[in-house]
Amino acid sequence: MCYEKLLKEGRDILEKAGITDCDIDAWLLFEYVTTMGRAKYFINKSNKVSEKTVQKYFNLINARAAHIPLQHITGVQEFMGLKFIVSSDVLVPRQDTETLAEYVLPLVRGKSVLDMCTGSGCLAISLMKLGDAALCIATDFSQKALEIAKKNAKLNNVNVEFIHSDMFDNVTKKFDVIVSNPPYIRTEVIPTLMPEVKEHEPFIALDGGADGLKFYKIIGREARNYLKKGGTLAVEIGYDQGKQVVDLFKESGYKNVCVQKDLSGNDRVVAAVKQ
Repeated sequence: MCYEKLLKEGRDILEKAGITDCDIDAWLLFEYVTTMGRAKYFINKSNKVSEKTVQKYFNLINARAAHIPLQHITGVQEFMGLKFIVSSDVLVPRQDTETLAEYVLPLVRGKSVLDMCTGSGCLAISLMKLGDAALCIATDFSQKALEIAKKNAKLNNVNVEFIHSDMFDNVTKKFDVIVSNPPYIRTEVIPTLMPEVKEHEPFIALDGGADGLKFYKIIGREARNYLKKGGTLAVEIGYDQGKQVVDLFKESGYKNVCVQKDLSGNDRVVAAVKQ
């Protein structure tokens, strides 16, 4: 079998399995197995592939056809141009969350940052690496998620302090900036999500309670106790939660409450200031 046929057969398997991005995923797994870039592929596409490579590729293709997330197969995901280790113990970092990172980045240089519900650590690590924050503490309720986050901090050569905490329970300092991408999907909606999400990503990282607002209510109520005067609170939200979270933050006494949209034009971040 030649490389061109290998790639085509992988793509066909994914298409039959109903994988939406079958062309992209077939290529990414091909690239992962062969370490070929596009240019090298076009030069070598008629060359014969070793049986070992064929077997490895189809093993991964079949895993993806079973709706195991691509990132769980390769074990990595890019976020803000940085590489992050991922597993079924953490939510896969998404481009939507880059909207939050990009909003906060200009605010953190030389400042102290708390990342609540850190998961893979992608926000905290990006803010330290790219924003040059003076201090960053990241918390999560999941010990397994914290282990992944610690590996990612080491991988990206940044110093983030990770704390096991149920929201603010074990937080003692005050911060210039508090960020969070908390669980925000309504409990009843989770069974309707695509298999890659509902079957392979951690339920506790998805479940925002009956109304999806469980953690925003806690954050709105308690973050003021851990935010310095003039400090910024910024959270990721679901596309249809902007008004509700804005109202929650205003009711909690924050000023300059605003909504930021993502690249698709959907509400994605709510930010506020403690006066």
